Amino acid sequence: MSSWLDGRPCDGLSVHDRGLAYGDGLFETIRVVDGRACLLERHLQRVGEGCRRLAIPVDLAGLREELVHFCRELGRGVAKLILTRGAGQRGYAPPQPCQPRRLLLGSALPAYPSQHAESGVRLFPCATRLAEQPLLAGIKHLNRLEQVLARAEWQDPGYAEGLMRDTSGRVIEGVFSNLFLVVDGQLRTASLQRCGVAGIMRAEIIAQASRLAIPLVECDIAYDQLLQADEVFVCNSLYGIWPVIGLAEHAWPVGPLTRKLQSVVADLLSDS
Repeated sequence: MSSWLDGRPCDGLSVHDRGLAYGDGLFETIRVVDGRACLLERHLQRVGEGCRRLAIPVDLAGLREELVHFCRELGRGVAKLILTRGAGQRGYAPPQPCQPRRLLLGSALPAYPSQHAESGVRLFPCATRLAEQPLLAGIKHLNRLEQVLARAEWQDPGYAEGLMRDTSGRVIEGVFSNLFLVVDGQLRTASLQRCGVAGIMRAEIIAQASRLAIPLVECDIAYDQLLQADEVFVCNSLYGIWPVIGLAEHAWPVGPLTRKLQSVVADLLSDS
C-alpha cells in the first residue's frame, strides 16, 4: 500500500528519528471509506492536543489537507499517521528547533469476524497494568509497550480483546479499545486523568449520548463495579462497537442500549 513522508511518496524514515529512538511522537489510525477519512476532525483535534502536550509544532490546516489527499488516493482502508519530533542527536534533550516529520501509511481494513459485532466478544483479564502518568494520559503517544505486553498474554482466539487496569486496580480500557458500562440506563466510562487513551470513538459516543439524552458519567470504575454492570461494550474508530459478553468466568447479555449506540456509530463508519 502507499506511504508518504511529509506529503510525498516514500519508503523510509531517518534512522536518527526520535520517534524510533524514544517514541517521541504521536500516531492516529483512521478508517477510510469512499476516499474520505472517517471522524477526521476528531482525529485532528487529538493530534493538536497531543502536539500541545509534547511541545511539537504542527500545522493542523496543512495536515488536514494532506490527510484528505492521502485518503482520496487510498480509497478504502486504514490510514496511519505517525508524527514525530524529527531527527536529533544522541540524548534525550529535544533538538532546538525541531523539524517534525509526518509519515502516512495506507493498509487494508482489518478483517474482523462479523460475529464480534453481532454476538459479542470475550475479554481476557490482562495482568499487565497501565502506569499512572497524568502528563501523558489521554494522548496517543508512540510508546505502546504496555499494550504490546498485554496483547502477548493470550493467544486463544476465543478472546477478541483484553481488559487493562491501572496500577491501583481501576478498570481503564481494552488493549486497543475504550470500554463502556451500562448501569441502570446510565453510561459509564473510565476517567482518563491518570492513564489510558482518549479514543476517537469514545469521544463520538460521549457526544452521541448527549445528543440522544442518554445519561453518561466519566468516573473511576472498580473491578467489582464492572462485574455488576447491566451491559458492557468496547469501541474504537475502526470497528465501531463490539458488545462484551464475557470476562474470565463472568457473563453479560447484549443489551438494548449497546445495540442502539452500535447502530448509530455504524452509520458514521459506513460507505456513503
